[in-house]
Amino acid sequence: MEKGGVKRSSGWLSPDHIFTAPEFQSRYDDVEISLLTHKCTLVPVQFFSPELSGNLLSEVVDLDEGDSVEYVEMPDSGNVLVFSLSVGETLSKVLSDTVLRSDGYKARVLPEMYYMLRDLSSVPEYNRIVASYADGRLHLAVSQGKTLQLCNVFDAPDFTTAEYFIFLVMKRLQLNPEMSSVCFRTPLDADQEMSLYRYFKDVVQI
Repeated sequence: MEKGGVKRSSGWLSPDHIFTAPEFQSRYDDVEISLLTHKCTLVPVQFFSPELSGNLLSEVVDLDEGDSVEYVEMPDSGNVLVFSLSVGETLSKVLSDTVLRSDGYKARVLPEMYYMLRDLSSVPEYNRIVASYADGRLHLAVSQGKTLQLCNVFDAPDFTTAEYFIFLVMKRLQLNPEMSSVCFRTPLDADQEMSLYRYFKDVVQI
């Protein structure tokens, strides 16, 4: 959230702490609400048309009847992120309705992958690795310089499995973990962080 040029984050909160957080008692110039949805895909802009959004997304994930499909442009990469927020939760909509911007408009709920792709450009290394892990899924985005190499969501019931997918991607892209940092947007506990430090040059929370 941003107010008067000052940015602050409430971090990742459990539902029982959402509405007692002091950050939610004010209005802000800018508000970002991220939803960890696995229902998303990246489409090159030249192959995208709004009326085909549902078809494009259904080619890569299972959509339930009635799932709403949205899209957002990613101009820096020349792609469009197609996604569905229909993942069986309503809290993100409640937050969007509650935490208003200074201009009175609601903040748009966007998938976690949107913010991960955005944050890749701020990683000060050639090999850029941004991840989030929660609810049994690993969200992963990797680029080399300005070239996006991968963005995907993996089923990972535990953190060991999440690490397996990270290292599998590193191997296939021929990236050396010892020469790379891994950046996590979601919180890591001490054991998870130490486990990653065994392989990576650095582990960064962003």
